[in-house]
Amino acid sequence: MYISIISTVFTYICILLAVAFFTLLERKGLSYIQIRKGPNKVGFMGLPQPLADAAKLLTKEIAKPTMANYSPYFIAPVFSFILALLLWQLYPSLYSCSYFKWGILFFLCVSGMNVYGTLLAGWASNSKYALLGSLRAIAQTISYEVSMALILLFPLFLVGSFSFIEIKESQEFIWLTFLMIPVSLMWFVTCVAETNRAPFDFAEGESELVSGFNIEYGAAGFALIFLAEYANILVMSLLSALLFFGGSSMILIESDLAFMFKVLFFAFAFIWVRGSYPRFRYDLLMGLTWKGFLPAALSFLLLVASLSSYLYY
Repeated sequence: MYISIISTVFTYICILLAVAFFTLLERKGLSYIQIRKGPNKVGFMGLPQPLADAAKLLTKEIAKPTMANYSPYFIAPVFSFILALLLWQLYPSLYSCSYFKWGILFFLCVSGMNVYGTLLAGWASNSKYALLGSLRAIAQTISYEVSMALILLFPLFLVGSFSFIEIKESQEFIWLTFLMIPVSLMWFVTCVAETNRAPFDFAEGESELVSGFNIEYGAAGFALIFLAEYANILVMSLLSALLFFGGSSMILIESDLAFMFKVLFFAFAFIWVRGSYPRFRYDLLMGLTWKGFLPAALSFLLLVASLSSYLYY
């Protein structure tokens, strides 16, 4: 029991450090994409910048808007942060203290609850900008969760298991992305939209909503909201590498390092997309999922289900 608790705490500390330095990677990556330097004043090459930002945010006075609903206002960032950490229980390692046989169902349940953190933050702030941002984020997230759930059925049908570890092990000889390249591309776009990242960051449209659903948050609340967002980016990168570019689960340093490089590639792809494309129009975004991804996913799913039933029987 004590080993499990220590392992969980150590895992969460590593996640927080990874999220902190991922923000630095994003700022440096975007700066070089835009031909500038980025953070380079704090310490050597700006490496301690995330620690300085964390110290600044956590020591600032917590804002208390006069008209806000205080209980949900303070609960929303903590709720989002807890859900983001819960998703990291799905990490497919043989060193893990917990083994999820129904990992896909757990992922769908927890990721489906993320929308409530955004809803609480926008509604409890009692600001029209925050409320508009949260409503747009809810519509966007729900629409993309439909296609995301359908896309998750593809590896499930091909492997015949709800476990992420078994899906990873099944790709010993061929990656699933080679069997369904259009579906893997749809999955990545869905991940970008699901995490409210540019070019799909309508919940935080600075030019329209000032800062979206988090406009009334500062200090620790602001830090928790963005820790949750970046933790979700990393976990979606992890699942992308696992579902479509998996491989051996043998306890070898080389295989673990190779898998981590895949995760880092997908994490950097989020930054690359943000620095390369302008923001979509909102109606085009909603049309993309309901008129594009949903029919395509259903068509591919019917084909894969027919082939799977034929092969099994």
